[in-house]
Amino acid sequence: MFSNMAQSAASALFLREAEVRRGIELLAFGHGGLLRAGDAALGTQGLGRAHARALYFIARQPDVTVTHLIGLLGITKQSLGRVLRELNDRALVEARPGQRDRRQRLLRLTPAGAALEAALFEQMRSRLAAAYASAGQDAVSGFWAVLEGLTSPEQRRLLATLR
Repeated sequence: MFSNMAQSAASALFLREAEVRRGIELLAFGHGGLLRAGDAALGTQGLGRAHARALYFIARQPDVTVTHLIGLLGITKQSLGRVLRELNDRALVEARPGQRDRRQRLLRLTPAGAALEAALFEQMRSRLAAAYASAGQDAVSGFWAVLEGLTSPEQRRLLATLR
């Protein structure tokens, strides 16, 4: 499946400009390919990738606060407000006040939101699983290590909240 990629193995001098540029290109195209897997399902709902990202993280952490979701997504409150309004209008996400602080908004997927998120996840899961299987366990571990090395300490702390 990925035979052309296998033929262009990384050089032992993997920190040279050509290899770094190749890594950036593969990361950009791979990320785009993974996200495109869910575009058709999103399009039928009139939604985009920002909505998919919000659905994903709300599914991973039910009752997530708006503030925490802003941190996970790395977007502004205004941008998230637009996304949440659209998801709420389509009855995919519901917000309720916090138990201790009634000003907090706790976000949770509705059954329709959970079904859409599951369909989107399955599209990405199958693409990523195929790539993982083709690359092998050592490559997957190395890939995870590289991605973790690209994340900031704050992003790693946010990532730890999802485990």
